[in-house]
Amino acid sequence: MNEKLFNTDYLKHLCQKFQLRPSKEYGQNYLINPEVIETMIAASGVNKKDTVVEVGPGFGILTLDLAAKVKKLLTFEIEVKLKPYWEEISTRLAQSKEKNFDVIWGNVLRADQKLFPKNYKVVANLPYQITSPVLKFFLEDLENKPKEMTLMVQKEVAERICAKPGEMSVLGLSVQYFGQAQIMGEVKNNNFWPVPQVDSAIIKIVLDKTTTTRAEDKAFFKFVKVGFAQKRKLLIKNLLPTIGKQHKEKFIAELKKMGFTETVRAQELSVENWQQLVKISTLL
Repeated sequence: MNEKLFNTDYLKHLCQKFQLRPSKEYGQNYLINPEVIETMIAASGVNKKDTVVEVGPGFGILTLDLAAKVKKLLTFEIEVKLKPYWEEISTRLAQSKEKNFDVIWGNVLRADQKLFPKNYKVVANLPYQITSPVLKFFLEDLENKPKEMTLMVQKEVAERICAKPGEMSVLGLSVQYFGQAQIMGEVKNNNFWPVPQVDSAIIKIVLDKTTTTRAEDKAFFKFVKVGFAQKRKLLIKNLLPTIGKQHKEKFIAELKKMGFTETVRAQELSVENWQQLVKISTLL
């Protein structure tokens, strides 16, 4: 572990050297507590048999420790100003035969699917503004999905992802449709530089082996988004244009069979409830 990377003065020096500044637009903040890195890697459970993908290595606070614990690490970096920084590190580690990672330059969201190996895991400290797009990319867009994802995200987002029926959202359903999500630990804002206005959390998503097709996934999310179109409205009112007025009473009867009344709202349903409703809607 390079202790200097947790020193704010050294981080400021690096930012000045490579003409960088933490981006408010992307919610970028640098970790300055090594214990958080240790907690995150422990939560991921990675070992020397694992191939891991990281998003946004920055100066490598997570990257270098992570690489030391896994078989192979692929890390995606969009900031080309950091190329000299990573070329120097790569050259040094290659000479000592300790290099087991590759930096892939470019936007991970536009990466060629062939770059992602089989049976990989994702471990990443995500800038706040790209959390949802990254989740969508790995869970919905990629055919070769990861086995697990361990992520540092904004605490409020973590709570939405791991929510239970009663407080569900499209984001929570989108993640829980593909796997089991759990908050592994909270990270106070004073563990970062610059200090953000919000706290963070470490979440772990273990993906289920699913037999659904891409078409079924799209149909599910299309239906869910209609159901959440106006959160304060009753579910039946949001879905009525989709299911048709002529099927309203039959749909309500099916809701009651599931244990709900006609006043149920979208946030009260679980993934399994939504899957049932999608099937029901196709049979009306």
